[in-house]
Amino acid sequence: MKNTRNFCIIAHIDHGKSTLADRLLQITGSVTDRQFQNQVLDDMDLERERGITIKSHAIQMDYVKDGQKYVLNLIDTPGHVDFSYEVSRSIAACEGALLIVDATQGVQAQTISTLYQAIDNNLEIIPILNKMDLDAAMPDEVEDQIIELIGVDREDIIHASGKTGYGIEDILDAIISKVPAPKGDPNKPLEALIFDSVYNSFRGIIAYFRILNGTIKKKELVKFVNTGKEYYGEEIGVLKMGNNEPRDTLSAGDVGYIISGIKTAVEVKVGDTITSVANPCHEAIDGFSEVKPMLFAGIYPVDADDYEELRSAIDRLQLNDASLTYTLESSAALGFGFRCGFLGLLHMEIVQERLDREFDMDVITTVPNVQYLAYTTKGEVIEVHNPSGMPEPNYLEYVEEPYIKGTVITKSDYVGSIIKLIIDKRGMLQDQIYLSTDRVELKFEIPLGEIVFDFYDKLKSISKGYASFDYYQSGYEKSKLVRLDILLNSEMVDALSTLTHFDNAQNFGRRMCEKLKDLIPRQQFDVAIQAAIGSKIIARETVKALRKDVTAKCYGGDITRKRKLLEKQKKGKKRMRQVGNVEVPQSAFLAVLKLD
Repeated sequence: MKNTRNFCIIAHIDHGKSTLADRLLQITGSVTDRQFQNQVLDDMDLERERGITIKSHAIQMDYVKDGQKYVLNLIDTPGHVDFSYEVSRSIAACEGALLIVDATQGVQAQTISTLYQAIDNNLEIIPILNKMDLDAAMPDEVEDQIIELIGVDREDIIHASGKTGYGIEDILDAIISKVPAPKGDPNKPLEALIFDSVYNSFRGIIAYFRILNGTIKKKELVKFVNTGKEYYGEEIGVLKMGNNEPRDTLSAGDVGYIISGIKTAVEVKVGDTITSVANPCHEAIDGFSEVKPMLFAGIYPVDADDYEELRSAIDRLQLNDASLTYTLESSAALGFGFRCGFLGLLHMEIVQERLDREFDMDVITTVPNVQYLAYTTKGEVIEVHNPSGMPEPNYLEYVEEPYIKGTVITKSDYVGSIIKLIIDKRGMLQDQIYLSTDRVELKFEIPLGEIVFDFYDKLKSISKGYASFDYYQSGYEKSKLVRLDILLNSEMVDALSTLTHFDNAQNFGRRMCEKLKDLIPRQQFDVAIQAAIGSKIIARETVKALRKDVTAKCYGGDITRKRKLLEKQKKGKKRMRQVGNVEVPQSAFLAVLKLD
């Protein structure tokens, strides 16, 4: 156990975590040339296409130094703010962290927030300056930023390049000399923390765990503390590249997996404790913080008969993505579905893609919303996740919406346009700190609902990709919110309703009507698209009817012959409007998100 090291890699998005992990795996011989491909730990097609890490990946490496054999357990983590929950779980299973900073870009907002998380968990931080092979690298400037951030000595910062392999051996030496060996007593009662799980259609659910105390044996009867269920550990082992390696026993400090034939996703909870039935521990380990969804959207099957299949697909996806939460919901327009909680818009997009690719599910996603608190005239407080759950205006006293404290780090050239963006989104600038002559940190407070849609994209385009953004929720404040409904032929489509600020409602309603006019296919009758607040209509567009030229067969003769045919057509259209209903295509639900 004294030769075991558990560490994770933390960094801002695109600072070269996965490439550095590739080199570590190659130098320790954990991956053969035949298995190797770039970003070898990113095993999802989606991760490779987008060039981002979505899942944490745990892997065990063997390394020999000075004649001694060391076991290194590496956990590669995502860098995007939407997957920060994955990072918090990885940090809970480690004693050390490699803090990777891009030598061409310097310290960015996400680096800082993840770093503080690691420091709170008392991890040993090893700072690494990556991408040193690039001409644009600014080692001295970035070293100053790192020293200011964590107060290390200049010679402790390792220069490396994930691409060329420069400095990788120094990193391995630093891991062995600086990261403490896991503490824990193999003779105490078993305590193991589950930090991830995956579904295998042949073997059931595979849970990944880190043993804090005690020893686990193959075929031993174990108990999951929070769910209270007992299972036989049919197979236990360590996580190796390409295929897992079964073992007979694992003890304190080890990271491994257990297969016990569990078939239902509800029985395995990330953050749960595994203990032995024969010699149980007294209390569960403090798991990691509960996930707090930032935004909610409805997910419905395109075909109502697929409801049960969608349910089992979301169940399995939740095993692999613990930050996804869901409850049942029904809508007049779309039937039965689920109200899902996500950590951000990218997270929502990825979940939708994964449902499509991994489970072959066609789904419709409604307009996302954040959680509001509605205070009624009776003195009740209602949590509103869904626009249709908002009480009617005559019963409503006031509404509070969630606010966040945000930090943007950017080059000083873009400060003016970023401040304008913050103010346009109803934000309040609180502080402006010059970190150096051309790097500025802006601190501000802004409603969460305003950053959900396109804040991040606009920020990136304004700053030519330089600005980095991080935030945490700060509480609720009173706000003038209204429910904007969309009516098609005087019938409300509840899936298109949104909660928005009163000042933005008119503009938003008008743009939504214009967009829907382009997307709703023409019918045999006129379709009126209206935006309404309560009973007041604030915008309207009309999709004109498709009309057959019924007078084409009349040539010559009296005008009354044409009039008679037109009247007959008019009656038919009227009758049709009473029975016809308007199909809303999936593209219309998505277009609402991308109004700009």
